[in-house]
Amino acid sequence: MARATATFACQECGASHAKWGGRCDACGAWNTIVEEARREAAPKGLSAGRGRKIDFVGLRGQSDAPPRSASRIAEFDRVCGGGLVAGSALLVGGDPGIGKSTLLLQVCAALASRPGAAAPATGRCIYISGEEAIDQVRLRAERLGLLDAPVELASATNVRDIVTSLEGGAGVQVVIADSVQTMFVDSLDSAPGTVAQVRASAQELIRLAKRSGFALFLVGHVTKEGMIAGPKVLEHMVDTVLYFEGERGHQFRILRSVKNRFGPADEIGVFEMTDKGLVEVANPSALFLADRDSEVSGASVFAGIEGTRPMLVEIQALTAPTTFGTPRRAVVGWDSGRLNMVLAVLETRCGLSAGVNDVYLNVAGGLRITEPAADLAVAAALVSSLSGTIVPADTVVFGEIGLSGEVRQVGQTEARLREAKKLGFARAIIPKSKATGKNSKPGGGALPITQIAHLNELMDLLPPQGQNPTVRSASG
Repeated sequence: MARATATFACQECGASHAKWGGRCDACGAWNTIVEEARREAAPKGLSAGRGRKIDFVGLRGQSDAPPRSASRIAEFDRVCGGGLVAGSALLVGGDPGIGKSTLLLQVCAALASRPGAAAPATGRCIYISGEEAIDQVRLRAERLGLLDAPVELASATNVRDIVTSLEGGAGVQVVIADSVQTMFVDSLDSAPGTVAQVRASAQELIRLAKRSGFALFLVGHVTKEGMIAGPKVLEHMVDTVLYFEGERGHQFRILRSVKNRFGPADEIGVFEMTDKGLVEVANPSALFLADRDSEVSGASVFAGIEGTRPMLVEIQALTAPTTFGTPRRAVVGWDSGRLNMVLAVLETRCGLSAGVNDVYLNVAGGLRITEPAADLAVAAALVSSLSGTIVPADTVVFGEIGLSGEVRQVGQTEARLREAKKLGFARAIIPKSKATGKNSKPGGGALPITQIAHLNELMDLLPPQGQNPTVRSASG
């Protein structure tokens, strides 16, 4: 006998509560607990019925895996691991207005219009919008020049109707549901966008995609903290989680994979937003360094790694005297905690005083850096800003800094140096290797390098220019 039960779920984290409260004990959010009614089947003993016997198979299959479906948008295919896998589910999140719907409409049109007899047979590509009417989607397609693409449109939010329409259709290759927060399962009493509805809607659509063998895109809203709204289990249910990032006032957009069961995680694709839609950027390093001024202090070039791709970006630092009791630390594109750590190490271990200055740090181009290898480049930009010494324009810097001031090695050194040499850089400042001596050339000499083991050696490479009381106020 089925019975109705009521639960109280937090709309931020998905935690369940026995009764309503103003504050969620799990995540600390206020006014996010909502009552959700559901129907549960009464528990039955195992003796009441037997389940269906399942078959077990080996790891090596008898048939070849189906080929990936490439969209011919190289940056998108790169992030997905080489193309779409049949039966996979992808969750795409990003800030409002960043270009999620534009990107997916372009991908859907590219997959539907893929020419060439060597490619796998192209199936139906379906775009289901729960936020816009069909005429509104057509307006976007007209602006992007995609009106002639054989994409099938629909405007629907009822999951039961969507499943019924797709289940009987043959040859479906790609389905885009924009967005999962607008979808609802009519067997639940809660409103669309609640934890129960998002979880149930995603589960039904993912189950259909696995059963039918088409690739499913779920567009997800994000919270003010930048996380995908809804229960965290939503990211566990899908095969791939993609974040579409970028500054609203900047033309660059970054598509980043934070989870990928069929390819490398943390891979990125770079796009440029134009009046004709998103255009892929084949060489992001050259684009990020295009407007660089080589005659200004407080700037250094960092050779980083994003996924499997080496990336060169400019790190800018500006220090200015403050009239307030507490100096300001403003950071764009990097972790503010690591900036405070680098400043503390420079002051304690190297005698570089920055306590009376406001410090501003920026990663040019709108890219966000997360790897610790940027520590040395940030330190070089800070030392250059405080001392007035210009870091040579043909020099790249990378390395991790420890709390004692030592410079630690980082991974994929060869790939970073090859990318720097390809873009015309003539020198690199990197951590000192225990296996090789100073100023040696690792791995065949991709680039002349200077190896340093401590931050004091960086200070010696960038001596202060003129009289600056904030530099070298104490002995290292």
